[in-house]
Amino acid sequence: MMVPKQHLEIVMDTNDSIVKRNCLWLSVTEEVEMTKNLNLWVNPNPRILTSSTPTLNVVYAIPSSRSSVRSHCSLTPQPLRCAVLGAGFAGLSVVWHLLKQSPRDLNLRIDIYDEVGIGGGASGISGGLLHPYSPKVKLLWEGARCWKESVKLLRVAEEASISINGKIGESAEHMKAFVARRRGILRPAMDMKNMIKLNDNVKTCLPSCRVETLNNEEAQSLLPGVCLPFNTAFYMPEALNIHSQHYLQALFQACENLVKESSDLDSGQKQLSLHKRSVHRLSEFEGEYDAVIICLGAKVNMIPEISGRLPLRTCRGVIAKLGSPDDMNGYPDNGPSILSDAWIAVEGPRSLNLGSTWEWGSLNSSPNVSTDEASEALQQLLPKASTIYPGIKDWIFTGARAGLRAMPPLTSLGSLPLLGCINDVIGRNHSCKYWLFGGLGSRGLLYHGWLGNLMAIAVLSCNAEVIPSELTSWKAKF
Repeated sequence: MMVPKQHLEIVMDTNDSIVKRNCLWLSVTEEVEMTKNLNLWVNPNPRILTSSTPTLNVVYAIPSSRSSVRSHCSLTPQPLRCAVLGAGFAGLSVVWHLLKQSPRDLNLRIDIYDEVGIGGGASGISGGLLHPYSPKVKLLWEGARCWKESVKLLRVAEEASISINGKIGESAEHMKAFVARRRGILRPAMDMKNMIKLNDNVKTCLPSCRVETLNNEEAQSLLPGVCLPFNTAFYMPEALNIHSQHYLQALFQACENLVKESSDLDSGQKQLSLHKRSVHRLSEFEGEYDAVIICLGAKVNMIPEISGRLPLRTCRGVIAKLGSPDDMNGYPDNGPSILSDAWIAVEGPRSLNLGSTWEWGSLNSSPNVSTDEASEALQQLLPKASTIYPGIKDWIFTGARAGLRAMPPLTSLGSLPLLGCINDVIGRNHSCKYWLFGGLGSRGLLYHGWLGNLMAIAVLSCNAEVIPSELTSWKAKF
C-alpha cells in the first residue's frame, strides 16, 4: 500500500547534526515508484535497510554523499529505542554519538547492557597508548580522522571528569590528568632495517601528532636511563597515555550530562540506563527495541545467532602492574611511555603498566590472572622492557589483569574493525535492526571515536551505506 503523499516531506539538512527518526522503508516496488514521482534516492540495498515497523509522518532524505546522509520521520509518541550491548570503547562511543547526533526534538531511549558495567571488559584494562601509527610509524588507515575524533572524545571525557571529581577540591588540570597523561610516547629503533623504515615513515607524520627523531643524548635528557640499541629513537610528543578505566567512567558521565542537559531544555525526552546483566541471545531484545548495536568485543562469539559467523580471532593479553620501591626514585615525572617489543604505560611516577602478552585462540575472558599466569607473563615481558629501560628490573610486581581481544582479519589496508547491519547475517526477518561494531583488536582507542560516530549516524538514518565499504566488506560472503 502506498504511503499518502501528504505524509511525505523532503528534508536536506546542511549542518552537522543529523535530523532523523526510525523510518518507514517502503517495499522495493513502492520505493521505485515513489522515486520516479518524487525524484528520491533509491536505497541501494533494501534488504539491509528494510523495516517492518511503520511510524507516522515519514520524512525521507536524499543522501548526496556518504558523509551527508540525512533522513527523518516526525516525532511520534513512542521514542526511538536503542539497545547498546557492551560498555567499552565501542559501546560508549556509540552512546555518546547517538545522544549528540540525534535531533533536539527526538524522544530517544538508550539502554546499555554489560554484565560487569562500565569498562568491565578488555577496554577497561587496555594499556591506553593512543597514537595513529603502526609499529613502523606508518600512518594507519584513516589515521588522521581517527586521531582527530579520538582526541575530541577524550576532551569530552576530561571535561566530564571535572564534574565527577570537582567536589574534592582538585584543580581542573589535575582532574584532566586523572583521565590522560600527556608526556608523549618513545619508540626506540630495534634493528637497522627497522630504523631505516621508521626514518622513511617519519616524513609523512601528521602535524597534529608529530614524530621526532632523537639521538641517544636527546633521548637521555627526555628519559634518563633509557637504552637505545641503535642510538636512535622516535618520539611522538602529542601521543597520549589514557587511563582507560577512568576515561570510560568519565565518558559515561558525559553521556549522562547530555541527557540531563536535554531534560533542562524544551526538547524531546532523552533516557539513558545501564543494566548490569549478561546477554545470552539477540532474541531477548526482539520487539523491545528499534535498533540493537552489538559492541561486545570478543564476547560476541558467545551469542548463538552470531557465533562462528564472524571472521574474528581471539587473543588474551596479560598486563603486569609494577610499583617502585620506597627507597628508589620513581619514573621521571616528564618521562614518556615506551613502545617496543614490550610496552611501558606510565600511570604515575610510582606506577607502571607493562604489556602485553599474546595468547592466540584463548577463550578466557576473565580479567583475573592466576599466580602462574602472572609469573609467565613477567618472564616474557620483563626481559624485553629492561632492554630499553633497565631500571624497571628493580620495580616490584603489584598485580596483573587480563583482557580478551577480538582481532579482525588482516587486509591490504591493515587490520580493520567490522561494522554493518547484520540482519542478513543472522537470518530471518526481524522487527528491529541489528548492528555490529566489533573487531577493534588492539586499536580500540584509536578507532572508537570516528567509527562510533559513523555507527550512530547509520542507526539514526536507518542507512548502512554511510559506513565505508572497507569496514563492511567482510559481509561479502553472506
